[in-house]
Amino acid sequence: MNLRILILCTGNSCRSQMAEGFLKAALGDLAEVNSAGSKPSGIVHPLAIRVMLEAGIDISRHRSKHLDEFLNHEVDTVITVCGNADQACPMFPRQANRYHWGFDDPAHASGSNDEILAEFRRVRYQIRLVFEAYAAGLLEGSSRI
Repeated sequence: MNLRILILCTGNSCRSQMAEGFLKAALGDLAEVNSAGSKPSGIVHPLAIRVMLEAGIDISRHRSKHLDEFLNHEVDTVITVCGNADQACPMFPRQANRYHWGFDDPAHASGSNDEILAEFRRVRYQIRLVFEAYAAGLLEGSSRI
């Protein structure tokens, strides 16, 4: 199958990084999965790394990238996970599919450290549900080929 999937958000520090981690874990070698941002923060948020480790996925080696790095790449599917990225999303060569699944940005959470961490976990849970279901559909489709 070898699909090329690009996940976009604004800062590429939390939501798209978590989604990339879940899709890579679920799809393995079946797809090339990357994430990027329209205005990358330059970091992967430490709490995103932490909550993903809690879920058994290490994204500590990921880096925050600008979507321009992928403009000349063939991309089969583009998935935006925030409204700003959805609005700023260009068309990519060979792009066949585009989805928008919006999630709250946990980097904007406020409150105590425990409350902020709880928000990261809540968003991680939502992202996991959506992206593991998406991966399951891709895997089911590939088993019929």
